[in-house]
Amino acid sequence: MYDNAASLLLLQIQVIEDDKANKSGEPFSTGVRGQVPPLVTTNFLVRDQGNASPRYIRCTAYNIPCTSDMAKQSQVPLAAVIKPLATLPPDEALSYPVDHGERGPIRCNRCKAYMCPYMQFIEGGRRFQCGFCSCVTEVPPYYFQHLDHTGKRVDCDRPELSLGSYEFLATVEYCKNNKLPQPPAYIFLIDVSYSAMKSGLVSIVCEELKTLLDYLPRYAGAESIRVGFVTYNKVLHFYNVKSSLAQPQMMVVSDVADMFVPLLDGFLVNVGESRAVINSLLDQIPEMFADTRETETVFGPVIQAGLEALKAADCAGKLFVFHSSLPIAEAPGKLKNREDKKLIGTDKEKSLFQPQVTFYGNLAKECVAQGCCMDLFLFPNQYVDVATLGIVPSFTGGSLYKYTYFQATTDRECFLHDLRRAVQKHMGFDAVMRVRTSTGIRAMDFYGSFYMSNTTDVELAGLDCDKTITVEFRHDDKLSEETGALIQCAVLYTSCSGQRRLRVHNLAVNCCTQLADLYRNCETDTLINFFAKHAYHSVLSNPTKNVRDGLTNQCAQILACYRKNCASPSSAGQLILPECMKLLPVYLNCVLKSDVLHPGADVSLDERAYLRQLVSCMDVAESHVFFYPRLLPLQKLDLESEALPVAVRDSEERLSKGGVYLLENGLQLFLWVGANTQQELLQNIFGISSFGQIDPNMTTLPVLNNPYSKKLRDMIKSIRDQRSRYMKLLVVKQEDKLELIFRHFLVEDKNNSGGASYVDFLCHMHKEIRQLLS
Repeated sequence: MYDNAASLLLLQIQVIEDDKANKSGEPFSTGVRGQVPPLVTTNFLVRDQGNASPRYIRCTAYNIPCTSDMAKQSQVPLAAVIKPLATLPPDEALSYPVDHGERGPIRCNRCKAYMCPYMQFIEGGRRFQCGFCSCVTEVPPYYFQHLDHTGKRVDCDRPELSLGSYEFLATVEYCKNNKLPQPPAYIFLIDVSYSAMKSGLVSIVCEELKTLLDYLPRYAGAESIRVGFVTYNKVLHFYNVKSSLAQPQMMVVSDVADMFVPLLDGFLVNVGESRAVINSLLDQIPEMFADTRETETVFGPVIQAGLEALKAADCAGKLFVFHSSLPIAEAPGKLKNREDKKLIGTDKEKSLFQPQVTFYGNLAKECVAQGCCMDLFLFPNQYVDVATLGIVPSFTGGSLYKYTYFQATTDRECFLHDLRRAVQKHMGFDAVMRVRTSTGIRAMDFYGSFYMSNTTDVELAGLDCDKTITVEFRHDDKLSEETGALIQCAVLYTSCSGQRRLRVHNLAVNCCTQLADLYRNCETDTLINFFAKHAYHSVLSNPTKNVRDGLTNQCAQILACYRKNCASPSSAGQLILPECMKLLPVYLNCVLKSDVLHPGADVSLDERAYLRQLVSCMDVAESHVFFYPRLLPLQKLDLESEALPVAVRDSEERLSKGGVYLLENGLQLFLWVGANTQQELLQNIFGISSFGQIDPNMTTLPVLNNPYSKKLRDMIKSIRDQRSRYMKLLVVKQEDKLELIFRHFLVEDKNNSGGASYVDFLCHMHKEIRQLLS
């Protein structure tokens, strides 16, 4: 062990608490170029003064090397995690869209960058020089405005001249086939095979849709989105729910090899007009299939059906598919069970993360061309090949949800919460995103849920408020310290009301010739988000051990470069870390021993494929808590204060036998109860007098009439509200069988699959760095 390990161990909580203390009081103003924002764990307000809010864009570094040689030397990746439609707090909302009428947004003639605060007006305002490519463009007469004595336009408070983020209304030439889009449609496709019926899933979905359809996204003056319904097992059933019908009509398509939609009129309907017929259908579906013995399902034709319906209606839209089993019935996209634990850890392991057939990749491309996005809700009791079934949601900008061994009593609330959010959340359709940069760097690699048919356009059939796209930049020329570097992310999309819009985010960062300036301005949480996505993408083509070794080596190089070039001389026994990277080793170790890269024997292939897909779209706040869960000591809950108790480190030695702790990782919530917990605490939380009376199967806490119970339930609700997915609560009694699962999330400790403890990893890292330096 070496000199400063003990102080490095205490850091994680300290760094987070210091940032909260220093940065949560004052608003974060974006007017200064290259400022590192507060950490994602800090609650802060943003004032847009010309650069995009960190809620939209976070960078791995805010002061980037001027040359590619310097970037290579440091090994710090230059990347941005972009969340184009992020939800903002009410007092930070975007201004109304800028409307230039039929003439559309003003752009640079050469590089096509959109008007933004980095454009310099010259010649009395008659022309402007582009901040990205330096080309000079004429200002059209309708946009002309005089300049004041400082050279600024007198209307410089317009959104596109003063803000980092804003929207334009797009004109018809920004639309597909040069015609304005129809409002999108939502289609619900429900598996009615034996296992879906038996688990109670079908009745839960049908019952919920009756009320949920009242909450479809709608905008001022716009009709609500149209809806359609399909059920399926080995064949597909389409429903005519036209408002003039007394009862819904079913049409069966059994030729799944050549899928078509058997009716046009009456399939996609307005909810308000067809409410009675729809309700009647949703009442009838669970009864119609109650006695089914059909165990086999199709899957490819289900997606084709939704796609064909949207094509026929000439609109974009979203498919909500509820599916339970491996599609083994004879049909396009039929799959076989290829789960083979023997391949894990071998060179062939990568094949398990790749789709087993090309069918779904080709179908996904067709979906993207139509603006057909898909959310897939899976309810598997055994292997379903998530790596293959997840391809369409992944390519179309949709989401994947998985409820393994779904039980109506304990999983209903979790599933319904996710479904409600998926239906109601802010969405854009038929989207194209392009990232432009100033001369010197360019966007090279992209990670997330989307499709790219060329090297520049990120195509998204759907884009919602939770999705991020991560972009890695590389040098293609020198940058200058004086001008810095500019990034503009433009997203063209159709809103739920059928309006074509263009959202623009701009960010300027500094450039440096000294490595010390780079190392002073990095953001570790964003670095970890990027490293995880890069590594999770790499498992498609490399053995997991090679991916882990590559990641460890890159981080050792980053830290060795700092030690060699920036740190003051010190003993070889000391591990010297840059101030803003003090947590890099602890977080990196969490990525290395995560289930995707280093699975235990009990982690299924489907679970790994599922987590791989989830992480690819996570924002920085989500990846932070996913890799290093938050562990809160509830015995220290202050009833008088609004603040949560200060978290403790994720290690078993931090758990006291007399304590109760809440652990969250964005997907699950655990309430761990020590064997010696005081009777008063048990009484306040559970309404019982002894540890032995705790029911380990409970998933909700009882509503008790005491201040502690209310405070704890409010706290759990507010933690859930911060996350994009509902976290089911598991109660873990000390020494109980569930404790094994809980311990898996104590990420500073050694784990069962051979993942190192934080202390051991620090030693390993230190050794690697010393080797590189010698």
